[in-house]
Amino acid sequence: MNRLEPYWLNDPAVRRLLAALNAADIESRFVGGCVRDALLGIIGGDIDVATPAPPDAVMAALKKAKIKVIPTGLAHGTVTAVINQNRDTRHSQWPPPPRGHFEITTLRRDVETYGRHAKVAFDAGWDEDAARRDFTINAIYLAPDGTIFDPVGGRVDLAAHRVRFVGDPATRIAEDVLRILRYYRFEARFGSGGGDADARAVCRAAVEQLTTLSAERVARELMRLLSSPEPVRAVKMMIEDGVLAAILPEATQLARLENLIPLSGDALLRLAALIDVDNTGAIALAERLRLSKSERERLAGLMKPWQVDLTRDLKNLRVELYLFEGPDYRDLALLAAAEGTISADRLGELMEWSRPTFPLNGRDVTNRGVAPGPRVGELLREMRRWFAETGFDATRKQCLIKLRELAQP
Repeated sequence: MNRLEPYWLNDPAVRRLLAALNAADIESRFVGGCVRDALLGIIGGDIDVATPAPPDAVMAALKKAKIKVIPTGLAHGTVTAVINQNRDTRHSQWPPPPRGHFEITTLRRDVETYGRHAKVAFDAGWDEDAARRDFTINAIYLAPDGTIFDPVGGRVDLAAHRVRFVGDPATRIAEDVLRILRYYRFEARFGSGGGDADARAVCRAAVEQLTTLSAERVARELMRLLSSPEPVRAVKMMIEDGVLAAILPEATQLARLENLIPLSGDALLRLAALIDVDNTGAIALAERLRLSKSERERLAGLMKPWQVDLTRDLKNLRVELYLFEGPDYRDLALLAAAEGTISADRLGELMEWSRPTFPLNGRDVTNRGVAPGPRVGELLREMRRWFAETGFDATRKQCLIKLRELAQP
């Protein structure tokens, strides 16, 4: 099969983009993840375009067609076309339309490289452009008429579930050390078996260079890997190759992660299962990885010791969970099940149960003559406990009667 017609090829935004380039006699091909995923039948993702035309010519063609264009990376020959369409948001669309942002990059070759940065020339041919990409499965091109171009054998590797660097692995990693982490992430998603021996050998030899990466780039790759459907095989390879210890020395609970995989696809929860630290250690880890404030707080709340005993009798446990002000108890239940602290039956009971709606609010308290202030919160906490201990069966009327009793001076 030398032709491919993914659903997005006939999307109005894509057709408008192609029409603008064709009107200026600019040759273009789709490349990267959109082609790879289309070959695998995967829906969605960004659409990237490559062209031999220089960035200024691309920008001129887009502006002439009244398409918004952003010079997102002129030094590397990349501009972004923005084509927003009026869509009926009342109904979900399937398959989903392209995002509306299309990166268009001029074919290029490296003149000089400085780690992640390089001096490039925009006079490359298609084969030269393919030769500087990271993995063979990301170097497959698709012409607008559906013709497939595969200069480095990416389709064979894709069919064989093989993740292989284009050309010399050491050269590709020297161009950008992040490709070490990208290798294992792509192994998790597209690979099989023990990985590519040459690639892993070079990754092992370059482990010390991972310290030169920014925390944000490391965290992004780590979380993407953990969000893969089956990341454990790749994580095991990272452990064997010394890569995981270099970026996440706290990761010692592989068995717990493995048990959690079929229970949750939440990347942060999977990270919590993989690491073995206390609350303080989790905060330090989150700060090191530059996680967001909400991610940092959530991760810290999932660390032991937990303030709730998930093994106690269910009736009293529900009261405790209702009053619990820590992280989502379902997350704790999933972690407890992953480490074997609670049974599958108990996990099912906790996942099915949800906090009943408390029928009172602060206005109900102040309407009883209680002045706004700390006393309002105290009474609401007392009422919540009473409501929970009644088995959550008390009506609003019964709660108001109890509130009147508690609010007596």
